[in-house]
Amino acid sequence: MTRPEVDRDRIAATEPVIRSHIRRTPILEVDGHDFGLGDLRLMFKLELTQKAGSFKARGAFANLLLQPVPPAGVVAASGGNHGVAVALAARELNIPARIYVPTISTPAKVERIRDTGAELVIGGDRYDDALAASEAWARTSGALRVHAFDQDETMMGAGTLGLELEDQAGVPDAVIAAVGGGGLIGGIAAWFGGRTRVIGVEPELAPTLARALAAGGPVDAPAGGIAADSLAPRRIGERVFPIARRFVESVLVTDDAIAHAQRALWSTLRIAAEPGGAASTAALLSGRLELPPGSRVAIVVSGGNTSAVQFR
Repeated sequence: MTRPEVDRDRIAATEPVIRSHIRRTPILEVDGHDFGLGDLRLMFKLELTQKAGSFKARGAFANLLLQPVPPAGVVAASGGNHGVAVALAARELNIPARIYVPTISTPAKVERIRDTGAELVIGGDRYDDALAASEAWARTSGALRVHAFDQDETMMGAGTLGLELEDQAGVPDAVIAAVGGGGLIGGIAAWFGGRTRVIGVEPELAPTLARALAAGGPVDAPAGGIAADSLAPRRIGERVFPIARRFVESVLVTDDAIAHAQRALWSTLRIAAEPGGAASTAALLSGRLELPPGSRVAIVVSGGNTSAVQFR
């Protein structure tokens, strides 16, 4: 039996289930001239202020609240942010959790996972290595797998960001968000369903969506670059792709553009975004994406689990 695609109805049904467990994150409205972008109205959706420091909390709580959890608890693989979110959600719901991350996961994310009390396993060079280890553990332990992106519950949770954005600011002329495995962009695109432009931004060194769109389906892509701990799985999700193919435009940005966007967000707005969280802004600042003057543009700052800012 074919599973129904994630859509507005399923996202709307998910929102009240997770609402008491997630934050309604703010929108910061900024004149485009502040970033040298001319007559644009920029609406930064600050998901770095979400529980666990990223939008991933939405999908984590959706998984743990919409599915029966066995006594063995849950297991997840992650570049970092998904692991933090699942570990935090499991602690809040009093569920055992085991989190697998690769060696490229940043110290800030590893520390946040440890702080939750979840069992942490570090090994392998990339996300796919952690995923394989987590799946082996799930088979032997009976723990519930919580996939970082290619799972309906994960996408439905991410889609509540789109629902919340529309409730706060109406339907913008465009929504820009970063792409790794595609759970976030898939959820947002499923919510808006073609009612606005949805633009997925990924590093040139990890072009999972761009490669899939060119090939007509998910294919292996390089998995490197400055945002490899959050935007570099091997390929776009199988459940994500049909939604992305219909509703999402792809933009690629360089590592230098992402680093520049991080600095610009900090110097202009005092927003401390991790590289993956700054990729959406990089699409505009680098000139890879141009929008008509007067556009209202929602920019998802998807995460802020970084140790780049130090205080004295």
